[in-house]
Amino acid sequence: MHRKGTTYRFVSLVVTLLFLLLAGQALAEPVPFPSLNIGVGTSTNPGQVSTTIQIFLLLTVLSLAPSLLIMTTSFTRIVVVLSFLRTAMGTQQAPSNQIVLALALFLTFFIMTPVWQQINKDAYLPYKAGTISQEQAFERAVKPVRAFMLSQTREKDLGLFVSLSKQARPKNADDIPTLTIIPAFMISELRTAFQIGFLIYIPFIVVDMVVASVLMSMGMMMLPPVMISLPFKILLFVLVDGWGLVIGSLVKSFG
Repeated sequence: MHRKGTTYRFVSLVVTLLFLLLAGQALAEPVPFPSLNIGVGTSTNPGQVSTTIQIFLLLTVLSLAPSLLIMTTSFTRIVVVLSFLRTAMGTQQAPSNQIVLALALFLTFFIMTPVWQQINKDAYLPYKAGTISQEQAFERAVKPVRAFMLSQTREKDLGLFVSLSKQARPKNADDIPTLTIIPAFMISELRTAFQIGFLIYIPFIVVDMVVASVLMSMGMMMLPPVMISLPFKILLFVLVDGWGLVIGSLVKSFG
């Protein structure tokens, strides 16, 4: 104990001396503060202006990446169905929001991999090799995404936004603007997700009704039915391999 006390006092003394030395140096010589200047200057090289604009556009795309991931991929349908599943089971926050979002995100990567591989093959690699221009790469990258969205969009929803845009009637799918396809795709995804959610609710509602009827017949009306039905719903979900059925049905629904 005596050695530990001596060591502690010695370390405290050294730290105090270092602090006093640094304080004295700071008083003797003012510490310089860094400064940052942002301004717009002139440039004689058009390449510098083009590079600056490209960097600005890249930062804009990166800031909009989460929205693009939600609007143009399978993420919307998956996360809505998983939310319905958790609510139907009545497990409150199990699984948590982080787990639901992570599962939806990785399932989105799994489903969208063929589309992104086609973009990488047809657009990114040729652009990286310098065989096509930036505009051509963008056009080639949009085509697989448009094809995916059109395959999952109902004609009724697509016709709704085509009529709302007040444009000429398109002759084929290639004439429909991408900004018209995206909201129609999102509405179709929400409709499909709600349909799947309704089917998920049915077996759990049956369990709740059976438990409530048994409790009423036994005269246990003061006991909350949810407290009794929750273990049975979890048991039913596990016995029928619920996660495999739900995830498998979700993935197959994009086929």
